[in-house]
Amino acid sequence: MMSDNEGDDNVLVRVMNNIVLDDDDDDDDTSDDSDDNDFIRIIPRAKMPDDEKENEKSDDVVIDDDDKNIRVGFAYATKSNPSNIYVHEKWQEYSGRDYKTPTVLKYDDSFNVISWGYSAMASSSSSSKNNKKNKKKKNKEQACDFKLAERFKLKLRPNKKTDKIYLPEGLDYKKAIIDYLTKIREVMQNLLEKSRKIDFFKQVLIIMTVPTEFDNRSVTIMRECAFKAGLIKQMTSPRLKFTTEPEAGAINCMSFLKDLNVGVEKTFMLVDCGGGTVDLTTRRLLKDNKLGETIKSRGGDCGGSFVDDNFIEFLASKVGQSAIDLIRKNHYSQLQYAVQEFCRRAKYPFTGQVNDFKPFELDLTEYFPDIKQYVKGSERVEMEKEEWNIELKFDDVKKMFDPVIEKIIELISKHLDESNNDVSAMLLVGGFSESKYLQELISQKFQDRLQNKIYFPEHPATAIVEGAVKYGLNREVIATRVLKWTYGTDVARKWKSDDPEERKLPGIDQVVEFSQLIECEKEIPINKVVTRIFTPGCIFQRRMGLDIYITEEHDADFCDSPGVKLLGKWSIKLPITLGLRPVLFLLVFGEIEISAIAINLETGRKHKTRFELLEL
Repeated sequence: MMSDNEGDDNVLVRVMNNIVLDDDDDDDDTSDDSDDNDFIRIIPRAKMPDDEKENEKSDDVVIDDDDKNIRVGFAYATKSNPSNIYVHEKWQEYSGRDYKTPTVLKYDDSFNVISWGYSAMASSSSSSKNNKKNKKKKNKEQACDFKLAERFKLKLRPNKKTDKIYLPEGLDYKKAIIDYLTKIREVMQNLLEKSRKIDFFKQVLIIMTVPTEFDNRSVTIMRECAFKAGLIKQMTSPRLKFTTEPEAGAINCMSFLKDLNVGVEKTFMLVDCGGGTVDLTTRRLLKDNKLGETIKSRGGDCGGSFVDDNFIEFLASKVGQSAIDLIRKNHYSQLQYAVQEFCRRAKYPFTGQVNDFKPFELDLTEYFPDIKQYVKGSERVEMEKEEWNIELKFDDVKKMFDPVIEKIIELISKHLDESNNDVSAMLLVGGFSESKYLQELISQKFQDRLQNKIYFPEHPATAIVEGAVKYGLNREVIATRVLKWTYGTDVARKWKSDDPEERKLPGIDQVVEFSQLIECEKEIPINKVVTRIFTPGCIFQRRMGLDIYITEEHDADFCDSPGVKLLGKWSIKLPITLGLRPVLFLLVFGEIEISAIAINLETGRKHKTRFELLEL
């Protein structure tokens, strides 16, 4: 296709009005379900049919699924009583009070779910205890009769290592996500339908939070999994919305800004320290109590679970990496039980003060009844000498925390540098931010730079779910966002003398380039519409490709340049006429998801898509 940027503004206005009023379907779309018209609903300053559906019942419920990588929780509120946000805290067999349940699934050999969350963890630890009591019985091998999966949502992170993700061989991560969301949906549905007589599919708006590093592909896969898990009735249902975890945290922390002297046009940083990822965002408080984003959000793999990984590496240094690998493969539940006990006895109470620490011994035969058969060589000699006991000392635990916290400090420092130190306050939320040691090191490092305006909310573990519910009740609270990627499409143009010779298309004096649609790190309003006019390359062309590419760079020469990725493929039908057949292309940046619209300016035919997203 060819590009023509000089469109008629009057034509554009008429076309936009037609988009709002018209309800054509795409060439390949035969569904007449109103849920399939999300692209209409997100056009600014227009009251849309789907919004009316969401508001037609006064008892609508806004529910958040805080979809963390390691632990999951949810909260809900009703539109009739929005100030009362209920955070779910009763999870399966867990006897205490907890706002989240572990992202763990227990499968049988056919990958049918046996249990999940705390139930899977509880049965796993029970298996370890039973193994010790029944060493001479077949019960000893119970751990091998099932398969455990965890951290499977980390697979959705673009271009990240997956060596810390544990999936049984033969299990697809999407199936694990669907199975887990199905269990979460059952809890939500039972809770709401029984207690409030709610029609789950008509009166519930779900806000799902995702890490800031998720791209459009990741969000679309989450929507697909939510649909297959029964959370929504249609794939494109407006009853499911997305927001990022730090954005939800920032919304929840708006009530603290006055106490921190953060007024209108002042900025603050929100650091979400979760189990898997740490996400940062810098927001500006705008008038009418709205938020704008000032710089591109960032995230990293340095959540609390990486302290757990360092504990496992500590065990490997004592018994050998091969022994730990075999335990993980054959008796995964025993390893999980040991991690749980480490968290309870060392990780959670650790303050970084020697006087507060109580050393304790790990009896390996209690935690790993099968470990002796796997330990070889010098490690076995040493373990026999120590009677299979390992003492966990203060310095050992400190070394497990320090590299993780150093990465968090590095993330914060870079984010402050990019903000030119124009940050009035910093707030930390998320489960890992409850760590006293983390709080102390963060305060020491940044108290001067932020003039002691560092705040740790009283209940940081629920900040994300509560903020997401508030977002669902008032989505207009977010006024602007900063683009993380540069978006472009492939456009044919005349070959230039400085173009690589191999780029020239066969038989014609043209080259296909990356044509930028909008640049990264640009602050845009919600529902920003990017428009371009394209024309086909020849009069006999029957389809026009409108593929979308992204890059973290500010621009690119070609669509296969380093760092450029294909976000989605799309093409539309073009009837052959004697005219130029111009097509108006609109890329709509909604709340989180992206929609595309194409209008044939000769025929008036309208096409739409969410993109057929590919595995990147």
